[in-house]
Amino acid sequence: LATGPRQNNSIFYEIRTYDIKPPKMKEFVEMVNKYFHLRTAHSELVGFWSAELGAMNKVVHVWKYDNFAHRTAVRHALANDKDWQGKFISPALPLIEKQHNEVAYLVPWCQLGKPPKEGGVYEWVTFQMKPGGPALWGEAFQAAINAHINRGYTKLIGVFHTEYGLLNTVHVIWWSESPDHRAAGRHSAHEDARVVAAVRDSVRFLESQQNMLLIPLQCSPLK
Repeated sequence: LATGPRQNNSIFYEIRTYDIKPPKMKEFVEMVNKYFHLRTAHSELVGFWSAELGAMNKVVHVWKYDNFAHRTAVRHALANDKDWQGKFISPALPLIEKQHNEVAYLVPWCQLGKPPKEGGVYEWVTFQMKPGGPALWGEAFQAAINAHINRGYTKLIGVFHTEYGLLNTVHVIWWSESPDHRAAGRHSAHEDARVVAAVRDSVRFLESQQNMLLIPLQCSPLK
């Protein structure tokens, strides 16, 4: 099935999700904060968060690559980085229960954004869409996203659709000043006729959705 228009460059994002053993979450976060500069020396980290609501003992981090050759070169360099392997990877692996990764592109109509200030929270919303890609659902989904943006209920950080992993998946990252600010925005959006109409039009392409409230780690560029 056709996927429709796509960004006109080869940049992609790797989304890595780790489930941490419950007793080891604090230890894992401390290790990340202490040693992750060894990892970010090799490639660009977009954000690193821990789940606060919607999941437990889970971290999500997003990496930007110029192309697949760039990622291959970075992974090779990491495998040969003795500091990274010895100080982080070897002690961190026993703390991890499960790992999952996806490759995703920004949708053609979205630029990666930044929050207006530090100290907020992030909502990660995952939509499982009907097969067909942005050619099928893109216009209606964009309208639903824009309806929230235009009313100022929340700040959009990025909209991604998967290339590897569970296909026809769309991840949307939102920023809010606080969990209460996010809750107030949701309440207002549910009573806004323009938002409701746009969302109703887009859900005809939707199979399922889920979300998490995320807190940025100390090492995260998005804070």
